[in-house]
Amino acid sequence: MERTAIALEAAGALDEPVRIERVLAGDAKAARELYDAHAPRVYRLIFRLAGDPDLAQELTQETFVRAFSRLGDFRGDAALSTWLHRIAISVSLNGIRKIKRFHEREAPLEQAESIGIRLSGIDPDLRDKLAHAIEALPDALRVTLVMHDVEGYTHGEIAAALEVPEGTCKTRLSAARAKIRQALAPFRKE
Repeated sequence: MERTAIALEAAGALDEPVRIERVLAGDAKAARELYDAHAPRVYRLIFRLAGDPDLAQELTQETFVRAFSRLGDFRGDAALSTWLHRIAISVSLNGIRKIKRFHEREAPLEQAESIGIRLSGIDPDLRDKLAHAIEALPDALRVTLVMHDVEGYTHGEIAAALEVPEGTCKTRLSAARAKIRQALAPFRKE
């Protein structure tokens, strides 16, 4: 029996359940075979939803990353291709929504204000110190501060984008503002 499986494997004729078991066991070749067997159709579906070849390629990769990370959850009630297409649709719709929200907020550069705050009447030293203070923040704090105070995102939107609880966003914003206040303390007028 084992020789038959080896012969089938050599011929590339293994059925999907066996290939899935091999992928779950860590066989990179089996993972590549599953990808090669399904990627063209998944890509075509996503391309029809997204309408952009680069975006479709990116979302196809995202689909397979998600699928392979959850392959242990695949029960086999439906065909693997059906399961992959469900994931592809979910990934595509989320990706398209994210891009649409981004483009809705996009404005021509000429219309954008300098970092969202009118700094033209501010002491140049204070302006430089503020810019350096923002740059010096840890990434998580800087992103939260810029998204909320500069770009106007809500805590819910930031939480969804960063995949953290809303309370974490509020805490990060508070910490970022405290660090900014501390950095600008020498400019405070008593």
